[in-house]
Amino acid sequence: MEESTLEELKYPIGHFVFPKMVNDVTLSDWISELEALPTRLEDLVVHLSEQQLNTPYRPGGWTIRQLVHHIGDSHHNSYTRFKWALTEDNPIIKAYDEKEWSKLSDANNAPIILSLNYLKALHAKLVYLLKGLSKADLERVYIHPDGHIAVSLLENIGKYAWHGNHHLAHIEGIIDRKGWSCP
Repeated sequence: MEESTLEELKYPIGHFVFPKMVNDVTLSDWISELEALPTRLEDLVVHLSEQQLNTPYRPGGWTIRQLVHHIGDSHHNSYTRFKWALTEDNPIIKAYDEKEWSKLSDANNAPIILSLNYLKALHAKLVYLLKGLSKADLERVYIHPDGHIAVSLLENIGKYAWHGNHHLAHIEGIIDRKGWSCP
């Protein structure tokens, strides 16, 4: 097997790039990816042993368990950002330190089923919300405090569709590199 570089291990599907033009098909695809994420993630990790769950996806990276819990934490924060942007004018969102969150006991010890179940409920609500957004809603923005960057809800949809696929690729990569069989 060909040795992967650290950058390839960190970004197996590349970095997120927001296209200049987003058509209805792309938007629909992003929402479908968000809708499918909880099932795809569960199918990928539910059969893994405790030892496998506690394996980092790359040298110096998070464990699979931490990744599963991180996806729940991150998408929870994203859902809140959607709500703020829809109910406030250009709100400055609260950033969180994902690296510090990954050191907490729930990220390191909690059963992954907690975040898997949470993601099912969260994404059901998120997708319901997203499917009801108007063109004007998609243009609403929140301000990220790191650099005071305005992020439209349309961009955030794409970013989080990418985010889920990004971490699925991390997990698929370690499963493949380790030769772990799936039932």
